[in-house]
Amino acid sequence: MNYSFKLKIPSLPENIRIVESFIDNAREKVQFSEDIYGNIMIAVTESVANAITHGNQNNQGKIVDLSLDVTEKEICCTVKDEGRGFNYKTLPDPTSPENIFKTGGRGIYLIQNLADEVEFVGNGSTILMKFFL
Repeated sequence: MNYSFKLKIPSLPENIRIVESFIDNAREKVQFSEDIYGNIMIAVTESVANAITHGNQNNQGKIVDLSLDVTEKEICCTVKDEGRGFNYKTLPDPTSPENIFKTGGRGIYLIQNLADEVEFVGNGSTILMKFFL
């Protein structure tokens, strides 16, 4: 049971709906638990939102690539933008007292807590998220 699903979208915030449908369509073909589904939905939509807003700077001429690769043991989700990347090693801790009331800065923290493994590639312009089945 190996499946691969691919999607390319322009960098428009409203395209998050397309990503949600993409994940739902993949789930119809590959059955996985409600918990994993929820984790994938939140982590991937957050990653795509970051790619659109921070990576591609809301430039609708730039593309976000999304893929879901499914094996018997895991689902690997890859989100890639056309931006310069970022230093993912120096992100402020959103749980520290000075950041607790800030309205942003929790996306990567959330992704890292929902996925079983997270890896940044290409200076942070690509994120790989693994969810174990």
